Amino acid sequence: MIDGRTDGTGTAGPRTAPADAYEAEEPVEDTGTGATAGSVADEPVEEPPEQRPKRVRRGPGPFTLLVLPGLVALMGVAGFLAYNGDLADAWPQGSEPDPTATTSVDASYIPWLRKAVADCEVVKPSVLAAQIDRLSGWSNDAGALSGEKGIAAFTDAQWKKWGKDDDGNGRSSPRDPADALMALGRKDCSLAEKVTGLRTEGVVNGDLVNLTLAAYASGADAVEKAGRVPTDAEAYIKEVKSLASRYESVDRESSGGGGTVNQVPGAVLAAPVADLTVTSPYGSREHPLTGVTKLHTGVDFASPQGAQVSAASKGQVVFAAMTKAYGNRVVIDHGMIDGKRLETTYSHLLALQVSVGQSVEAGTPVGLVGSTGLSTGPHLHFEVVLDGYYADPLPWLRPST
Repeated sequence: MIDGRTDGTGTAGPRTAPADAYEAEEPVEDTGTGATAGSVADEPVEEPPEQRPKRVRRGPGPFTLLVLPGLVALMGVAGFLAYNGDLADAWPQGSEPDPTATTSVDASYIPWLRKAVADCEVVKPSVLAAQIDRLSGWSNDAGALSGEKGIAAFTDAQWKKWGKDDDGNGRSSPRDPADALMALGRKDCSLAEKVTGLRTEGVVNGDLVNLTLAAYASGADAVEKAGRVPTDAEAYIKEVKSLASRYESVDRESSGGGGTVNQVPGAVLAAPVADLTVTSPYGSREHPLTGVTKLHTGVDFASPQGAQVSAASKGQVVFAAMTKAYGNRVVIDHGMIDGKRLETTYSHLLALQVSVGQSVEAGTPVGLVGSTGLSTGPHLHFEVVLDGYYADPLPWLRPST
C-alpha cells in the first residue's frame, strides 16, 4: 500500500568607421617646401611677426593645483606600503566577505542569544545571530529610515507585541540589545511552534528551521497556504543559513550533546505493527495520488484494515486527531536521545486509541490500521523525527517478536 503524503551574432571584428565618417585629407598646396599633408617639411615656414598669434600666459589650472598633489601623495603611500609588504591589506581586492570567516559577537550578547531560544528546539542561537546580521548588521540605527528600530529591526507595532523589559533596567526598548534579542527569540519560537503544528497535522512539509524562517519572512499564513516554503522566502532563508555558519561557536555551550541527525542509532524502537513488510520506503518518490516527486518522510508498512498499531517506545502523546493528508494521526514525544528530541508518528489510522497528554509505554495501543486521509489503501505510515528532522525509520526499529 502506498502512503498519501510525502512530505548577429557573429565574431566581432575591428571597428571600421563608415565611409563618410572621415574625409580624405586634402593635400596642402605646394609652398615650395615640398610638404604635403602627412609629410614634414625640412624647414618650417616662418610667418611674419604681425601674423603670429599672441600667446596668453596662464597660471596653473585646477588639475595642477588640486588633483596632481593628491595623486603624487597617494602614489608615495602606495610605494611605501608595497615596499613594506602591506599593499594587499591597504587596498583590498574586493568587498565581498570571506564566506568561511568567523564573525565575532559582542560577548555581552552571547548569554542573551542563548537565553532567547533556550526553550525552542528549532531555532539555535547561531540562527538568531544570523538573522540579526541579516536584518541590521548589529547596528541599532540600520533601519531608522524605514521605521524599524534596533538591531532586530522591530517596528513600533511589532515591538508592542513581542517586546519586554527582559534585562530589568526599567524600560522596554527595541534599541536595548538584550530586550531586542529576547523579543526576536520569542517571535521566532512562536513561529517555530506554529509551523511545527502545521507539519504535525500534515498541512505543510519541509525542514522546520526553513519553515520558521519562511514564516518570519513571508508570514505563517503564506507558509500554510503554500504547504511548504514559499518561493519569495527562499532568498532570505539562503542568506540567513549562510550567515549562521559564522556564528556556530555561539551554539557550543548550549548544545544538547553529541551525535548527528543522520547518525544510525541502533534498534531502539519496538515495531509499531506485527508485520514490518515495507511497501514504500523512506526517500524520494512520486506520490501515487498527486504525481508530485518529493521526500516520502516515513515508511509504509503493509497491514490489514483494523490491525493493531502500538507505541514504539515510552513517551507522551502530543498530537492525536484527524488531519487532511495524514488522516487520523498520532505523534508521540519520546524525550531526548543523545541530546536530541525523538518523536514518532502513526498515520492513516482507522481509529484513535489515545489522547493528547497521555503517557504511553512501548507496546501501548495507539490506534488501528486504516486508510484515512490521502491514502490508496490500508497501511501504517510510520515516521521517526529527530530534533525536527525526518530520519529513515528502519535503522531505529527492532523486529517484532
